[in-house]
Amino acid sequence: MIWKEWAMSKIDDLIAQYCPEGVEWKPLKVVCKDFIVPMRDRPKVFDGDIPWCRIEDKEGQYFNKSKSGLCVSEEMVKQMNLKIFPTGTVICSCSASLGSYAINSRPLITNQTFIGLVCGEDLYNKYLLYFMETQTNDLVKLATTGTIPYISRKKFEELIIPIPPLPVQEEIVSVLDKFTALEAELEVELEARTRQYEYYRNQLLSFEGAAVEWKALGEVGEFIRGKRFVRTDMVEDGFPCIHYGEMYTHYNIYATESKSFIRAEQAGKLRKAKKGDVVIVAAGETIDDIGKATAWLGESEVVTHDACFTFRSSLNPKFVAYFSRTKLFHNQIKKHISSGKISAINSKGLEKAKIPIPPIEEQERIVAILDKFDALVNDISTGLPAEIQARRQQYEYYRGKLLTFEPLSA
Repeated sequence: MIWKEWAMSKIDDLIAQYCPEGVEWKPLKVVCKDFIVPMRDRPKVFDGDIPWCRIEDKEGQYFNKSKSGLCVSEEMVKQMNLKIFPTGTVICSCSASLGSYAINSRPLITNQTFIGLVCGEDLYNKYLLYFMETQTNDLVKLATTGTIPYISRKKFEELIIPIPPLPVQEEIVSVLDKFTALEAELEVELEARTRQYEYYRNQLLSFEGAAVEWKALGEVGEFIRGKRFVRTDMVEDGFPCIHYGEMYTHYNIYATESKSFIRAEQAGKLRKAKKGDVVIVAAGETIDDIGKATAWLGESEVVTHDACFTFRSSLNPKFVAYFSRTKLFHNQIKKHISSGKISAINSKGLEKAKIPIPPIEEQERIVAILDKFDALVNDISTGLPAEIQARRQQYEYYRGKLLTFEPLSA
């Protein structure tokens, strides 16, 4: 019997022992002894040792420090009547970051996007944390609509939670902790492999000490700027197209199919990339966003947005796309990027960037090596992300089973 089946059997035995007639469901306002709603005012001075935490300070299931070093003094707490979350509080997002939950391992203060649930004697805080994870969809429905959604304290107080005896809660937490630990181990490995991949990519494409000719991109190929279309022009089925925003959220080193489509009659008036071309994004919110490339390997042509350039050359397109992700490339184009509300680069800036030109066989060899690394860290069907997703689905399945109880018999 594998450990998951053994654990489920043990929990069934505990339920039979402690609550054979079912489990009582109670509102949070009955089983929590306090609900802490932070003050809206930001601390005036950060000069103490009580962390002031935001969503980006969350590490896994815990808050324990302010990564930015923002801390307040006891004097400031008293002066502004700030609300301190005592150690062990279940901290729930109640605004823009809905669906984020954590427990604090030391007293701290947060901004107004959170509410703190302090458990009573019949409720184990880690059990409440796992239960809250199952309530996200319902909380989203309860949120006020507007520019930023918000859930009031009253709505948290009225949530109903099953309250099995503490030994049952503790065993459920023990099982779910094992699942989260497995997922955390995979995420640590993914982070390490990603760093390793980036290191070898930079090393392989630097050709340090090798007799390789470097040429400006403008010497070895041509840049063709796409033509403007907007998201409302996109349709569910039609001619393949790439919107520049998708270059950050969807496309990686290469693509054979598009995520989006445009009407065929409109596509006839726009510019397109062909199989073997490289699509390079030329606008974004930050300088670091600019220059990422995707090799288009689809059989069909694809319409490109005017915030993208198509690079056409005799180089291996994936070799170019991999090079576009290196520090060597970005360090070259940074000085040609204009900054404002939107950062952007023109074709002349891209044309000046130099790229190594090894023989085509060497390009293919390097691409084959990097393909293996890329699949390991990015492939959602075979790589580590796929394994993490499988663990996440398994965890959610067992979490749902473990936190579903028959209500107490009348």
